[in-house]
This record gives sequence, C-alpha cells and structure tokens, in this order.
Amino acid sequence: MARQLLRKSKDLSAAALTMVQMFGLSKRQAYRYLSEAQEHIQPLPIPEPKIAFTVKLPQRLVETLHARAQAHNQPLSKLVTEALEAFLQRPGGRSG
Repeated sequence: MARQLLRKSKDLSAAALTMVQMFGLSKRQAYRYLSEAQEHIQPLPIPEPKIAFTVKLPQRLVETLHARAQAHNQPLSKLVTEALEAFLQRPGGRSG
C-alpha cells in the first residue's frame, strides 16, 4: 500500500497522512513504511500483528537471551519468537 501511495502522490506527507487515516498508524510508523517502500522494488510482506504478554523466567535465562540477542544484533522479541516457533515445530511441540 505504501508503494501505491508513493506512486499516486509525490508528496510524502500526504501519503503518510493517508496511511494514518486508513490503517490507524502513528505518523512516525507511516513514515517508516513509506521509507521502506522507497528502498524496495518488490512489495514487502505485511507482518502479523503482535501483542505483548508477560512471562516469568529465571534470571539466568533472561540474561542469556539478552546476551544472545545482542550478540546476533537482533531484537529480543525476534529471538524468542524464533526459539518458540522452532520448539513448536518439533514432534509433540504443538498441540491441537
């Protein structure tokens, strides 16, 4: 959608405002999407909505997760998502 808006309007601020109104994004997020759209020729996949939830983990595990995320230069949420998805793909890991 960001790419389409950029093609229709050369005015970046108008395209951002349209995205804010259409999708309920913050203006800052709309500008991020438009910036990404300017850099990529192919459309980008729409990310699945994310929610925050709280879990209690041992301090050692949390410290290890933070260190691993930092070492791989990736957000903690991405690291945990990948680990949980890998676990759920194992036989017996996914119920239902």
